[in-house]
Amino acid sequence: MTLNVDCICIDMEDGVADNQKNQARLNVAKALSELDFGNSEKLVRINAIHSGLERDDLEYVLPYSPDGIVIPKVESVEQITWCINRIEATEVGDDCAAKPISILAGIESAKGILNLKEFGTIPRVKAMLFGGEDFALSIGATRTDSCIELLYARQALVTTCAAYGIDSMDIVTTHFKDIERVRREAEFGATLGFTGKQVIHPNQVVPVQAAFTPSNEAIAYAKRVIEIYKSQRQKGRAAFALDGRMIDMPILKRAQKVLDQAKAAYE
Repeated sequence: MTLNVDCICIDMEDGVADNQKNQARLNVAKALSELDFGNSEKLVRINAIHSGLERDDLEYVLPYSPDGIVIPKVESVEQITWCINRIEATEVGDDCAAKPISILAGIESAKGILNLKEFGTIPRVKAMLFGGEDFALSIGATRTDSCIELLYARQALVTTCAAYGIDSMDIVTTHFKDIERVRREAEFGATLGFTGKQVIHPNQVVPVQAAFTPSNEAIAYAKRVIEIYKSQRQKGRAAFALDGRMIDMPILKRAQKVLDQAKAAYE
């Protein structure tokens, strides 16, 4: 609760032993009802649809109005709509209408990647999370330090999320004590276009937040681009040179995006 993160996701799936599922439901319900999440979104990851556990998971947590439900191992639209139907059955009143419970789809298999476009069209889906370990297993890939075996899937997910205006969350760095690796993977994910990264340990928060927050240098450069573009436009120029680089509309839009990211990070 003290880490100042965007989201706190309480897990009932892979992080919980099979014989502790019911106790986990009780713990999650207690946390949602009693703890102050501050400005952090409160999310719950239920067990996979068709696991036989998902119905009870939702019955326990939905009365406490989490901000979002994370559905793991999503492969079909039907899995998402099943969850949405149960959420809608519990949403009553103006508060629910003003802030409906979001869906975050966990994409962790080859089939999930192939169906990304279908998931992006569902209005309640606000983000997709990429599960690198399960995806590698699903295609028979060997995990490497470079993560090259995940590149196609990561880019496919980022592209789909960008097309539909939803957030994309990059892989977990399972070597949670290796802060340099966390930093490197986070910076690469930000370079690919991910809007965030999943973390599993408090030590990962600072390097991940730094990777997805524009630096002071980037902010200063973005401001220069926008200011000079305005002056050049008054002279009738749509493209010009700045520090030996051609500046045109795509670069201008990128500069504005940097400033928008900075504003969101420091609010």
